[in-house]
Amino acid sequence: MEYTIFIVEDDLSICRLLKEHIEKYGFSVKVVQNFEQVAEEFSLHRPSLVLLDVNLPKFDGFYWCRRIREISKAPILFISARESGMDQVMALENGADDYITKPFSYEVIMAKIKSHLRRAYGDYARSDERVIALEELVLYPERLELEFKGQALTLTKKEALLLESLIRLYPNVVSRNNLLEKLWDDSQFVEENTLNVNVTRLKKKKLQELGIQNGIITIRSLGYKLNKCW
Repeated sequence: MEYTIFIVEDDLSICRLLKEHIEKYGFSVKVVQNFEQVAEEFSLHRPSLVLLDVNLPKFDGFYWCRRIREISKAPILFISARESGMDQVMALENGADDYITKPFSYEVIMAKIKSHLRRAYGDYARSDERVIALEELVLYPERLELEFKGQALTLTKKEALLLESLIRLYPNVVSRNNLLEKLWDDSQFVEENTLNVNVTRLKKKKLQELGIQNGIITIRSLGYKLNKCW
């Protein structure tokens, strides 16, 4: 398996040295280009692991860590000159897997990268991953990934939960109450339109991106059902 490392760091010198060193070990490396679109670039590259600085233009690394965690469980390693215990606590509480302080040893960086890749995908990874499929449509809930006829994309947690319910109950209609309880712990405080927005985004953005047109049907006054139109 070829691993891709995504570097989110605004110090060009550190970026260049990290990229050169990591590539020596056979990894593919992508470096962020637009600090206002880190999550979008993450979705584009679908990296195996992220190296993320705390101090960044526009939004800090804690913000981007939360954004990435909404769509992926890929390991996130902070690399930062900020050494305080509170910064490290904040990184972990926002979804990071590790925190490395600058200046750092490149050998330590590589050891950390390899260790987290093994835990996420290799020898120490969980072997009981759930797979939910309807013919060529395959959902990996833990990875938040959806595959269809050789194509793959990343879902949000809500989108994955929604699609899991629709696939499991196919060809039956899934009621709105069922979906509200599945996606939100306390559905009585969720606005009526919130579910519609999530369904529409899954139908008209994610499924259409895979070439599935009209993949979800609205059944008036009842709920939704998956439309196996492929």
